[in-house]
This record gives sequence, C-alpha cells and structure tokens, in this order.
Amino acid sequence: MTLCPRTFCASSPWQPLFASDTRPVILFDGVCNLCNGGVNFVLDRDPRARLRFAALQSNAGRALLERSGRSRDDISSIVLVEKQRSYIKSEAVLRIAHYLDEPYPSLATLALLFPLFLRDPTYDLIANNRYSLFGQTNHCRTSDEQFKERFLS
Repeated sequence: MTLCPRTFCASSPWQPLFASDTRPVILFDGVCNLCNGGVNFVLDRDPRARLRFAALQSNAGRALLERSGRSRDDISSIVLVEKQRSYIKSEAVLRIAHYLDEPYPSLATLALLFPLFLRDPTYDLIANNRYSLFGQTNHCRTSDEQFKERFLS
C-alpha cells in the first residue's frame, strides 16, 4: 500500500519556504493539547532534526495550508508538507513516523495494512473531539530555545 500525496507545481509561489531548507513541515493546531503532545513526541524522537513545524494558525501555516489545497482557516487536521507534496489525517501521521528513528517507521508500515477508509474515520473521531478529550493551551514548545530554528511562524 502507498500513501496518496497531493503534489505541487514546482513554480508554486510558496516555494521560498523550501528554498534554503527542504525539510518537511508538520502543520499542527497550536492550541490543542493533543497536537502539542504530538509535536513534543516528534521532537523527542527526531534527533537528526529532519522535520520542521508550524502552527496551523501561523502565517506560514496558513500559506502552507493553501498550498496544500486546503482553506487557510482549516484547523481540522494535521498536515505534513513536503517540498513537492502534502499529506493529511492518518496519511500525514504515518508519513511523519517514517522520518523518526526506529521502531516508528516499521510501525507505520504495519499500520498501512489498515485501509484508508478505516484509518481516516478513526482519525476524524479523535480530531473532532480533541479539545473535549485533551483540552486546550495558550502556549506550545515553540518557545523552547533548543528547537527554535525548527518552528516557522
């Protein structure tokens, strides 16, 4: 099974975000405790700093959402934006796992055995209830000096 990315035109007006740094960008809901926990999880398991981050509510996040064919105000899903493609929902989560150290790439490959029509509704159930299940926050790890260069604003 393979992931189904949305691909981009090389002359996209958002290419400058990848001009000097081609690392993928994870777009996350900056006020969601679950999402911030996910960012912390990735930061702690990506010692080679292969991934960058932007809150969906930030200017960079809004521009990358639009580049991914989504509304600039859509904070309903995690999005992984690579230089030429993007992934949403469960596909984004599984693709992110491939950038982490083992065992996460292997676990993500196993998770691909579950078809998208089962993965995404499960993702949606959690995402649609994330505030009531996990709460909200006014801050995230973007203030951590150790990781400052990995966050776009």
